Amino acid sequence: MRALIQRVTEAYVIIGEQRHAEVGEGLVILVGITAEDTEQDALWLVRKILQMRLFTDDEGKMNKSILDVQGKLLVVSQFTLYASTKKGNRPSFINAAKPARAVPLYEFFLKACNDLVETRSGVFGADMKVSLVNDGPVTIWLDSKHRE
Repeated sequence: MRALIQRVTEAYVIIGEQRHAEVGEGLVILVGITAEDTEQDALWLVRKILQMRLFTDDEGKMNKSILDVQGKLLVVSQFTLYASTKKGNRPSFINAAKPARAVPLYEFFLKACNDLVETRSGVFGADMKVSLVNDGPVTIWLDSKHRE
């Protein structure tokens, strides 16, 4: 699994003409899933994300986690994180898991997050407009297979 994490002061997802989900201070997490990913990959990402010190303390150093600041998560499925641009100019998404495999793992990830911190989400497979104010900017890339 891959996650692109952005520290935000606010973010929201629009589906159609409706604001579907929103958060204030917190993290936006774009999540990509492959057919080889497991619940262990999801749990590794959740632990890493929730413990990562991405928020500033009183001295301006990034020493606080999402749990410390009682922020919220906005999670959006993002199969394009597994785009391959090796050949030609059109990305291939062959490495992204098909919905039958990806949806249960995405829902598992959401539940694991929501068990520990308030979590909002987009809708898997929907055409979404994601708007955010990246704070810092702070943007972090995680990959469960490489454990980084």
